Order: sequence, then structure tokens, then C-alpha cells
Amino acid sequence: MICYGTTVLDLAEDLVDAYAEVFSAPPWNEDEETIQRFHYRLRGDTERPGFRAVLSQSRTGIDGFAIAWLTPRALPDTPTYAKILSQLGEARVEELLAGALELDELAVRRHARPQGLGRTLLSELTADAPSGRAWVPMSRAAKNAVASYQRLGWREVPPLPGAGNGVVVLLSPGHPAVA
Repeated sequence: MICYGTTVLDLAEDLVDAYAEVFSAPPWNEDEETIQRFHYRLRGDTERPGFRAVLSQSRTGIDGFAIAWLTPRALPDTPTYAKILSQLGEARVEELLAGALELDELAVRRHARPQGLGRTLLSELTADAPSGRAWVPMSRAAKNAVASYQRLGWREVPPLPGAGNGVVVLLSPGHPAVA
């Protein structure tokens, strides 16, 4: 199921439960306060241009979800975006990321992982990415997650010489720059 805008807030508690199960585990090890911030962050994120969430539900609740929005031309002033800008430079951010679908969260509960749910959620979420352009920033410390995306055809944008930091920027298989 795909939800646009604030309609996803009807399922906020179930999303927080799934988020908590996934992100309280290594390598993220998020605490209760950080998990609750996701709930509040979700409300603001639904206001972002192009916001969408793809959900997989079963009788036990939400098995997994993915959240994305369109990346603005002027990146917000946050530590992560500052690292991305420093690592890639303004010209590549404009060319590769501005106006593209930006994946923010992908969470799949343990019991649903062997079924390929992550792949399905990513595929559905990026199916209507503008001109096939989708990307995801993530922590370089999340080695297993980075490797999972790469197995699915996502490719890292190499940092400018000497500009590497703790963030990895991956482009979706359908992104024109990957070809």
C-alpha cells in the first residue's frame, strides 16, 4: 500500500513499533527517546513535497515500510546534508540529487526479511521516481545495509578527493547516472 502526505499518520503508532524493532538493534542501537522522535519527525516529514510511504501489512501489523520525498534544490541546513554537500560538491548535488526521490527510511521487521520485503518496498517506492532518479543517504557504519542496497543494484556516488566522511550516498538502479 502506498500513502501520500498526511494519510500515513493514521498508522503512526504501528510505524513507530516497526521502526523501534528495526532501529533499536545494531548497528543503529537507537534508544527510546530517539525512537519517539521518529513519531514527531514523521508528522513534519509528511509535509515535505512529494512525501510518500510504502507499507506492507499483515494480520500482526506493519511488517515493513519505506518513506521518501523529493529532494529540494536548496538542501536543508542539517548535519547530514552538510556532509553530503561537502562530500559531493554543489554541482553534483544539483545534478544527481535535487528533484530526485530521496529515501529516508526503510524498515523491515526480522520475520519479514527472508521474504524479500525490503526489495519489494524499494521497488514500489522508486517506481515513479522522477526520471528514474532516486537516492538514499546512509551512515557508512551501516555496512550490512550498504551492502544490501549494493546487491540490489544501488551504486555509491564517489566522494570528491579527500572529502569522504561518514555518509554514503547511493543512487538507485534506475538513476540515469548509474547507467
